[in-house]
Amino acid sequence: MSEPRKILVTSALPYANGSIHLGHMLEYIQTDMWVRFQKLRGNQCIYVCADDAHGSAIMLRAEKEGITPEQLIANVQAEHCADFAEFLVDFDNFHSTHAEENRELSSQIYLKLRDAGHIATRSITQYFDPEKKMFLADRFIKGTCPKCGTEDQYGDNCEKCGATYAPTDLKDPKSAISGATPVLKDSQHFFFKLPDFQQMLQSWTRSGTLQDAVANKIAEWLDAGLQQWDISRDAPYFGFEIPDEPGKYFYVWLDAPIGYMASFKNLCSRRPELDFDAFWGKDSTAELYHFIGKDIVNFHALFWPAMLEGAGYRKPSGINVHGYLTVNGQKMSKSRGTFIKARTYLEHLSPEYLRYYYASKLGRGVDDLDLNLEDFVQKVNSDLVGKVVNIASRCAGFIHKGNAGLMVDSNAAPELTEAFLAAAPSIADAYEARDFARAMREIMGLADRANAWIADKAPWSLNKQEGKQDEVQAICATGINLFRQLVIFLKPVLPLLAADAEAFLNVAPLTWNDHQQLLANHQLNEFKPLMTRIDPVKVQAMTDASKEDLAASQTDTGSPKGNGELVKDPLSAEIDFDAFAAIDLRVALIVKAEAVEGADKLLRLTLDIGDEQRNVFSGIKSAYPDPSKLDGRLTMMIANLKPRKMKFGISEGMVMAAGPGGEEIYLLSPDSGAKPGQRIK
Repeated sequence: MSEPRKILVTSALPYANGSIHLGHMLEYIQTDMWVRFQKLRGNQCIYVCADDAHGSAIMLRAEKEGITPEQLIANVQAEHCADFAEFLVDFDNFHSTHAEENRELSSQIYLKLRDAGHIATRSITQYFDPEKKMFLADRFIKGTCPKCGTEDQYGDNCEKCGATYAPTDLKDPKSAISGATPVLKDSQHFFFKLPDFQQMLQSWTRSGTLQDAVANKIAEWLDAGLQQWDISRDAPYFGFEIPDEPGKYFYVWLDAPIGYMASFKNLCSRRPELDFDAFWGKDSTAELYHFIGKDIVNFHALFWPAMLEGAGYRKPSGINVHGYLTVNGQKMSKSRGTFIKARTYLEHLSPEYLRYYYASKLGRGVDDLDLNLEDFVQKVNSDLVGKVVNIASRCAGFIHKGNAGLMVDSNAAPELTEAFLAAAPSIADAYEARDFARAMREIMGLADRANAWIADKAPWSLNKQEGKQDEVQAICATGINLFRQLVIFLKPVLPLLAADAEAFLNVAPLTWNDHQQLLANHQLNEFKPLMTRIDPVKVQAMTDASKEDLAASQTDTGSPKGNGELVKDPLSAEIDFDAFAAIDLRVALIVKAEAVEGADKLLRLTLDIGDEQRNVFSGIKSAYPDPSKLDGRLTMMIANLKPRKMKFGISEGMVMAAGPGGEEIYLLSPDSGAKPGQRIK
């Protein structure tokens, strides 16, 4: 038998400036399920996290609320911990980046980088708020877009036309903090010389530590050439002061990932059996995994491993990247009630419903996950209540009434029992690979077989026949054993259900290897309902509670409404420039084109638009009878068209084509040299 593995796992640090919502919970639930699986297998798996507690935004919010930043982050941490605990996310330690361990480690790592020649200094020119006496990050500057003239746009990009620019390009710039007109001012800044680690990063990012899609994205940045990274901010700033540099502070993204190390170091101080260097030292043989969203890949797959390398620490064994959460096929929306806070969900529904639904949808890739609320109700009710719990509720009553709750020593379905046993390695492999969706499919396939067998044996009918009671007890004992197997396989996802089932089964906390034995001549405890169906009324109550009143929608023809959609015009009507500028027209790479079974005119196109892939249905089949010829071709698409639910799935945009129809349809293509994701101006 192999030695238990030593594994350290982290999730991205939630920012201590707001509440946890269901998009955040996708990551923490995913990580928790993987950690629970490892612990269930007998591995030493430690899960640490912390609140990301530094930055200007926290300093300014605390000032607005009339409290200290320390009070603010303490209040938020208490809220975060309560939400995580009720969602059954079982951290071994949840710390804060505003902690002495993090101050010490951040200073130590910086000094090692500096002394090794990996820190540069130079003067930069930035906007400065003369009233607040502080330099302004791009998001704290607003003005008129230099490209389309739209007012009240941020300092780095225009939400209307999509243009990107430097803050100094804005017309009529204003401080978003005080409203004052900012002035340009020079300041000495400190830079991490990331290009020093180009060769190491090219090798490390292709070593299997990243999913292929993530490694390919990182390769684009590496091929373009790495730039030095600004790691300093000027006072006033809530964070750690840079050693030997009064008035200069570490940028939040410098000390945030070091917070992983600090949280573990804090845990080591309370658990003497843990050795910090055994997990973080250069020669560590432990495994280290980060779970993150795709929006922060550059920090974790470029800056972070380079910092660790330069400071003499080990690098991660793997970085597991997931996509975003959509609800009902669209971005979370306050107006539709689908921007759902964790606390709001918990006030209406069981956390295990969401844990299972996420598990049933989470694969290995970085695709976005859609929480379709109708499917959510149907899937949980069908799978968990209708299949898994149903087995126990069908069988327990006969054992209690017919044999005083004592399971007989009998295996009435040896082939089925063997099939359950044989499925365990495949389910374990799926868990290990973070392919939770495959694991859930295989587990529910077993549940279907168990239910079909019980239905075929019909103990409720046999129980009415003279002399069949022994057979009924054998069938039901086998059913309970099959149920127990399913509970073991589902325990990483459904720890509460597992605990309640263990109480009913009258067994110690189940481990993975327990699936290899059956209960025999075993006394059960009283059966109580283990899970109830989701009431759709509660889902509606949750979305109603999540809605917020928004400013009155604009009703001028062609102008954006409050929810970001355009008011529909007659086809013959003119639109103004603002309406046209709101269209997000992008270059798209056709990754795959395929016919849609049952559709006469549609092709399904998988489109790469740079930072994500989209599924689009297009009525161009008549012009392209061999869809595969479109694979690899560039086209143009409207990326901000509201997703449309069709008979064959969700269409997430529209490709641009011209022609009278039939065989004469021509996909529009950009000039050569265009790249997926580029916006068309």
